[in-house]
Amino acid sequence: MKTYRKNGARTTTPIFPRGSANARVRVYTGLAMTNATGPKTSTLLVSCPDQRGLVARLAQLLYSHGANILDADQHTDAEAGIFFQRIRFDHDDLEGDLSLLENSLAEISAELDLTFQLSDDTRTKRVAVFVSRDDHCLYDLLLRHRAGELVCEIPLIVSNHPRLEPVAQQFGVPFHVFPITAETKAEQERAEIALLEEHDIDLVVLARYMQILSENFIAHFPAQIINIHHSFLPAFSGGRPYHQAHTRGVKLIGATAHYATADLDEGPIIEQDVIRSSHRDSVSELTRKGRDVERMVLSRGVRWHLEDRILIYGNKTVVFA
Repeated sequence: MKTYRKNGARTTTPIFPRGSANARVRVYTGLAMTNATGPKTSTLLVSCPDQRGLVARLAQLLYSHGANILDADQHTDAEAGIFFQRIRFDHDDLEGDLSLLENSLAEISAELDLTFQLSDDTRTKRVAVFVSRDDHCLYDLLLRHRAGELVCEIPLIVSNHPRLEPVAQQFGVPFHVFPITAETKAEQERAEIALLEEHDIDLVVLARYMQILSENFIAHFPAQIINIHHSFLPAFSGGRPYHQAHTRGVKLIGATAHYATADLDEGPIIEQDVIRSSHRDSVSELTRKGRDVERMVLSRGVRWHLEDRILIYGNKTVVFA
């Protein structure tokens, strides 16, 4: 169960229109990774204007419902006056179900101007990976998933090109090809949205997907699309960043994982990292180094999203360790 509330009003994942996917499909078996056995846990993310007694009040509310807090972390943006908190708790002995706790949170949310997200950790999130021709990020995600580092299900891979179909076949994941041109883009995106809705997708990962998503597509998945940008944003945005970096003679190159928004390459940043470079590095060497950083940065961003560690406010994020 995953719910979102703002001032007591429920918001839910949008329901997308169903339709026939105009795509070539190769179906294998799919990948699933369930949460490890252990206590039944939930995660609560909250944000609201900073005020006295918030930590105690939330802790008391959870205690009154029989929840056992396992860990909690908070942050206050003093400049913006906003309080953020992430609480993970054991709900084995919860009085009633999570919906009762959700209702209690909704009752105080209007008073506190509270926005919250309540997630049942026993429900494994479903991830769709979008790719084009480059395979390094796709391989990394699939291998980390196989190793148990990314706890999720990967029911499908979507591409605008058939090149990476053998990778999907190797890992047993259904592979869907949607060739896109300027004339077919809108129609193909509608088909992709229908496919994602059909498979109840929670997160879309753009693992070097070299197509610009439309505003309509992004609007269907608010804060549910993670992109890896092969550059340290805001520097060298757009195409051919390693060529730009080489021309400038940079001494550091990096990568940025961010949420996709209608403003290209300007969505809230989740994670960034860099690696040293020198005057001896050619464009191909910079590209090789950059791919290493891309793998690490993207996998971190995806894992933190899956673990409900990220809160977005404005065009910024709070990422709890």
